Amino acid sequence: MAKQPGAKHYLVRHILSSLCVALFTAHLLNIIDFPALVSLENVAYDLRVRETTLNTMDPRIVIVDIDEKSLAEEGRWPWSRKRMADLIHILFDEYGIGALGFDVVFAEPETNSGLSVLEELSIGPLREDGLLQSQMPELRKKLSYDQMFADALSDKPVVLGFYFKSAYGSEEVKISGTIPPPLTTRKDLQEKGFSGSFVRVGGYGGNLETLQRHAMSGGFFDSVPDADGVFRRQPVVEEFQDGIYPSLSLALARLVVGPDAPVEFSPESISVGSLKIPVDGNNTILVPFRGTQGSFPYISATDILHRRAKPESLSGVVVLVGTTAPGLMDMRSSPVQSVYPGVEIHANIISGIMDGRILSRPDYLLGMELTALLIIGALLALTLPRLSPVKTVLLTLFLLSSLYLGSLYAWKQGVVISVATIAMLILTMFILHTSYGFFVEARSKRKISRVFGQYIPKELVDEMNASGQEFTIGGESREMTVLFSDVRGFTTVSEGLRPEELTRLMNFFLTPMTHVIQKHRGTIDKYMGDAIMAFWGAPLQDPKHAENALHAAVEMIQTMIDLGSKLQERGWPTLKIGVGLNSGTMNVGNMGSEFRMAYTVLGDAVNLGSRLESLTKQYGVNILVGETTRKRIPGFLFREIDLVRVKGKHEPVAIFEPLGDPAKMEPKVVQHLDIYQKALDSYRHQAWEEAKAGFSALQAEDPERKIYDIYLERIQNFQVSPPGANWDGVYTHTSK
Repeated sequence: MAKQPGAKHYLVRHILSSLCVALFTAHLLNIIDFPALVSLENVAYDLRVRETTLNTMDPRIVIVDIDEKSLAEEGRWPWSRKRMADLIHILFDEYGIGALGFDVVFAEPETNSGLSVLEELSIGPLREDGLLQSQMPELRKKLSYDQMFADALSDKPVVLGFYFKSAYGSEEVKISGTIPPPLTTRKDLQEKGFSGSFVRVGGYGGNLETLQRHAMSGGFFDSVPDADGVFRRQPVVEEFQDGIYPSLSLALARLVVGPDAPVEFSPESISVGSLKIPVDGNNTILVPFRGTQGSFPYISATDILHRRAKPESLSGVVVLVGTTAPGLMDMRSSPVQSVYPGVEIHANIISGIMDGRILSRPDYLLGMELTALLIIGALLALTLPRLSPVKTVLLTLFLLSSLYLGSLYAWKQGVVISVATIAMLILTMFILHTSYGFFVEARSKRKISRVFGQYIPKELVDEMNASGQEFTIGGESREMTVLFSDVRGFTTVSEGLRPEELTRLMNFFLTPMTHVIQKHRGTIDKYMGDAIMAFWGAPLQDPKHAENALHAAVEMIQTMIDLGSKLQERGWPTLKIGVGLNSGTMNVGNMGSEFRMAYTVLGDAVNLGSRLESLTKQYGVNILVGETTRKRIPGFLFREIDLVRVKGKHEPVAIFEPLGDPAKMEPKVVQHLDIYQKALDSYRHQAWEEAKAGFSALQAEDPERKIYDIYLERIQNFQVSPPGANWDGVYTHTSK
């Protein structure tokens, strides 16, 4: 009867569990900061964003893109203000858009019109020129491009973008250009009882005064990245010198509702007319991404200027003018895409505000998350010490799955739950309690090492221990690969050596062969004099058993070649081996008698592997593999050697010689293989002359390759004594 753990055993686990719960609670309450948990929370947030994106296009918001096509046709940025005025007139007067926002700043006056040069001439060298003086008023009107742009802005629902600057320490924050009047002031909000926080800034970069004055509104396009550089949230309003200013997205959304729509502030939201925008404590929002880039229609700015856009795609829509051209540097990293246009972030926010899709984190969530963490921590502390390993895993998976599904459900209700802290508590408790049972696990490891250590390399024993699976030496059927290797002409070699010399020679070449097999995850079955039998796929499952076996065979051949000079140095003859490989269903287990047992494989597939090794000498190749093995290694190039019946099997089998990686093959080898295959096809169709021509051409270029001689000899015999119309192309071997 098993002995139950004592109270002291559980007490230690309870104390450790309580410590874990205390640390994670401190992090949740911002008493202790764990950067790794913050990073994991960001990862969990990004995963939910990607899983819940709408992946549909919103036609209500169109991005007029200053893209590479536009720069190629219209010239480098910035463009003439006259061209920008034309853009506004075309958008409103010809396409009938509803509102327009610029995700760019017009901070500098126009200098390319030539007006400044004419002004200097009119008061300088040409001040007496009557014609110039008479034309100057008209020229000023025609060449005042900034004024043209300002006039185009007048009385139209246009929002000009600007940016705020944050102050760091003693760094001087500069102010340039002009910004619009604020939505409200902190003083006004305080008088209404609102005492919330805002992102505070110290400076700005605005537009020309005449442009901002003529525009209906303005909004900042600042984006605040998280510590990892990813843009997940955006301030909706920011505070500058007591004024509260809207973002570009908020200003445009307000124009959609109505230019005079009231803006109301509360601790958890900002209301614009009938639209309600959930915000956090700093009045920022989580960007409601619809999907990857392209979730909104893009129209090249040059297509607008040349009136190539379809009118129905722009009628009544909100237009954002921005850029995706790499050189203009308005790309961001986002949860849905590592390189994402900044202008589309604003489009997502406007769309989310209009649809009410802005996610929120209400103040009460922290209390709920804290309660959940304490309940789960207590549950795990009390139950895990008493559960079996399997039940421990199941409980952990259940809690993690429930947490994730619950967070997804809350997400779809518009609420963002923090999951990383609770998830890491669950995982930490799982690791703690499973690690506490180390000694039980260690006993299992020692058993595996004792049973299998004599058959397979230490590295595989370590993998078996790490897998946590049960391994037995009882018989079972598996899909595996077997290898047989044998030294050619070893009987002759052995007769010329003294017994002690023969022993040293055997050890000398069997040792590196064994290293190669074990290096490629093989299990040594047995040594049979100069022969080696090994297999792949047991006791540890190996999905790549055929591939690993083939790599071992190729390296064994090369190792024998490399050993040639060392054999000669010792006065021993050079050795050559043949290797046969075959894959299939085999019986594997500890087999033998009550006097001696061996972990080995049996079956027809094993017997065929042995036959293939015997055939390597007859065909003059180093390695032969069966058809099943070849099919399991599609990325390798093989030469089909023959279609044969081996002794003991009635069904014919195709046998192949591995050649190597096709990507590393010389073109000549591939060309020869193509000629060979065509000759082989002709041979099997009894087109003797075509087959003979092909094999003869190959023999002329490579007279040492025995397979060409074999087929030429067969063709000669068949031309004298044809095999008959029903011949299946199979060659029958009558010996092993």
